[in-house]
Formats: sequence, structure tokens, C-alpha cells
Amino acid sequence: MPTMKFNFDNTYTTLPEELYSEVKAAKASNPQLVIYNNALAEELGIPSEDSAALTQLFSGKEIPEGAANIAQAYSGHQFGHFTNLGDGRTMLLGEQITPSAQRFDIQLKGSGQTPYSRRGDGKGTLSSMLREYLFSEAMHALNIPTTRSLAVVATGDAVYRETVQEGGILTRVASSHIRVGTFQYAQYFCSKETQEQLINYTIKRHYPVLTEKENPPLALLQAVMEKQIDLIVNWMRVGFIHGVMNTDNMLLSGETIDYGPCAFMNNYKPESVFSSIDVNGRYAYNQQAGIGLWNLTRFAETLLAHIDTNTDKAKEKALEVLNTFQDIFSEKHQKMLLAKLGLAETNEQNLKLSEDLLKLMEKHKADFTNTYIQLMYPEQKLNPCFENTDVKTWLDDWQKSSPSPGLMQQNNPVYILRNHLVEKALKEITQESKVELFNALLERVQNPYSNDTLDNAFIQPPLPEFDSGYKTFCGT
Repeated sequence: MPTMKFNFDNTYTTLPEELYSEVKAAKASNPQLVIYNNALAEELGIPSEDSAALTQLFSGKEIPEGAANIAQAYSGHQFGHFTNLGDGRTMLLGEQITPSAQRFDIQLKGSGQTPYSRRGDGKGTLSSMLREYLFSEAMHALNIPTTRSLAVVATGDAVYRETVQEGGILTRVASSHIRVGTFQYAQYFCSKETQEQLINYTIKRHYPVLTEKENPPLALLQAVMEKQIDLIVNWMRVGFIHGVMNTDNMLLSGETIDYGPCAFMNNYKPESVFSSIDVNGRYAYNQQAGIGLWNLTRFAETLLAHIDTNTDKAKEKALEVLNTFQDIFSEKHQKMLLAKLGLAETNEQNLKLSEDLLKLMEKHKADFTNTYIQLMYPEQKLNPCFENTDVKTWLDDWQKSSPSPGLMQQNNPVYILRNHLVEKALKEITQESKVELFNALLERVQNPYSNDTLDNAFIQPPLPEFDSGYKTFCGT
């Protein structure tokens, strides 16, 4: 069987070896390719081979020439508690240089134990890997920075979670897997020289213009903060709840990573949380900005010794950056909410319209996505709350503001991943080998702004009792 050719350039392995470990993938007993992202493969410059070759590669059975085969070390605050972590079930194949000269990590997730597995099996369930495929491709189509999914392979091996499930391996693509937690690991367990190498590497890889700045580490903090603000505002634009915003899940590239306990909100409820392990609502919809700042503060702590040799001066400089977070976030959040209403100008009248709508949505338990769909397409009659007198009064005031239909259509998706459809599709494909719903759902969310045909079967929210008991789970 011919070996697939990649264009790997593995710069991460030029960093000190304490930041990673060489690993081998576990051998899947009966791997089968379940889904392959041909469009992404073409963008990456990966040749399309026959199904058998793809299966061997993306199950870890065949390692391509020039692969790095490493697991990365990192730490992280998980629900506020510091823990030493690392890639416990992933293997970085290598850094692919695309035909357009871009660099992307290609990683196998669920490929087996590593030195960082901490008594875990290092495996993933087929259901959780397919779930990440759905969510990451939906987020990409929503124009939200995200890791991507190239392939999912069923391993043919049993994986033990809440129940016995079939194993699966996801091939994940990212600009890099450098996290806040990577810097925390370097801060706690590595020399200052290693920390400096990691800082310089990250700047060169993601923010090369910062090398010309007077204080590159401080400029890195500013740049990462702005990326995270944009990301969180985008999440909130579409009602997305990440569910596990630990510092090890904050990529310095500004991409969304880890689609375990995530979900899209149906009824507008700012304190919505669906993660089974987030019992106190730490990562609820309306807490995401605050947690973003908390994580960035942890990141700033890892940079202090490099911002200034005087600790007090370093803290002062870092705080000057962090103290701008709230104003920048508030401005961008307001503009986003106004854009969803087709309003380009930030003024007192428009801001009141936006605030009043959110209050009405919460009061009437209105569906977040469908409220904006009905504003764009009033004939749809998707939201019963529009029959209420107070909502009709608000509608009159809003229509007088001359909203832009084009601006609304750019910012309001028609299709999101409805939780009940995700669960049904995953059950059918993993337990009954039925792919029809999964494929139909994927097709809709890959074209989320399309209004050619509004397919109510993929737009209607579930019955209220579904959300009241709905929980999402971490794949480990």
C-alpha cells in the first residue's frame, strides 16, 4: 500500500524536549473510515487516496514519512483548579505546509495512551469524535475561528465511558495547539530560557509582526486578548456555549478547541449551561467573557518575568493591558448585537432596542436563533412570542430604525446544531449505522446563512422538557 505524501515541517520539535514526548498510536483492531473531509484535504494539499489508505493513516496504523509523532506537554486550570495535563489521548502527526504556504497542525485524537494520560485509556468514543466533526465544521461555516475536522475512523475497539461504546479517532486540524496551559506548564516546570524560547516561537508562528515591538511579550498579551474577545463575541452571536473554558482549552491562535460539553442555546436564558460537570455554571453563556478575562490573567502571569525584570513594573504593564478588556469587549459585544438587528450605528436609541429585545426574549422564553430568523423573514411565524403586545410594540419601534436586511443576514444563521438533532443523528449513525440524518444535518450547518429553502425540520427547537434535562459530556 503506498504511503501518503505530506509536506511536513515540524518546527515544534525544535523547542526543548521537556515541552513534548515522542509517542506511538495504539493499533486499532478493525479500523473503518466513517467520514472524510475532501474539501479540507484539498485545502491542506493532502492527496486523496483510496479508502483503505486513508483508513490506515487516520487510524494511526500507518505513519506518514516525516511525521513528528509527539504529544505536547501542558498544564491548566480546570474549573479554577491548577492541574498538570498534556496530550493524554492525542498525537501530533506533524505541521502540514499547504499549497498556499500556510502551516497547520494535523493531530490524531483518541489514538491511545501517552505519558500524559494520567490513568486514562487515551481513547475516544466514535460518538464524541463524530460530535466534534459536526461542531467544528458548523463553527467554521459560521465564520468563527475554530479547529477543523479532517476525518473520523471507527476503531472496532470497545471504549468504556458511561456505557460501553465503540472507539473512534478524529483527525483534528489547527493553526497550532499552543495553549495558555502550554505557557503555564513552561512557567511551573521549565527554565526561564525554555519559557523565552516558547514565547519567541509563538510570536514567530502566530504574530510575527510583534517581533518589531518594543516589548514583544507584552504585545503578545495584547494580541491574544484581542483574538479571544473576538472569539467570545462570535460565540455569543450564535448562542454557542463552550462548556469547558479551562485554560488548557484557550488556544493562543484564537481558535475554538474542544467540542466536548458544548451546545447551542435554544430558548434565550443567559445563565444557560449544559455541561454535566459544570454544576455551578462557571462556564455558562453569560459567564464566558468573564472567564475569558480570568484565563488571560493566568496567561499574563506566565509572561511577567519576560515583560519586565522588575516584578512590580511587569504587573503594572500587564494590568494596563488587561484593564482594557471590559471596554473592548463591551464595545464589540454591543456592535454584534446591533448588527444582528441590522443596525450599524451605535447610539442610545439602538442600544435600547437591543437591550429591550433581550429582556423580552428572556421574559417570553423565546428561541434565540429563531427570534432573529423571524425578524429577517416575518412570514416564517417561528416564534409565538411575536404575538405578544409588548413584542409587537418593540417591533414597531425597531422597524422605524430602518434595519439593513443584508447586515442581518450576514450575522444571523438560519441553521445551528440543534441539540436534539445532534443526539438523534449520533445515535442513528453509531448504533443503527444510519447516516441519513447525520449527513443532512451536516449539509445544513455547512450552509448556515442560506435562505434558499428554510427547512423547518432543522430549524424548530425541541420541546421545552428536552433542554431542561439535557446534559453534554466530556469525551474522557
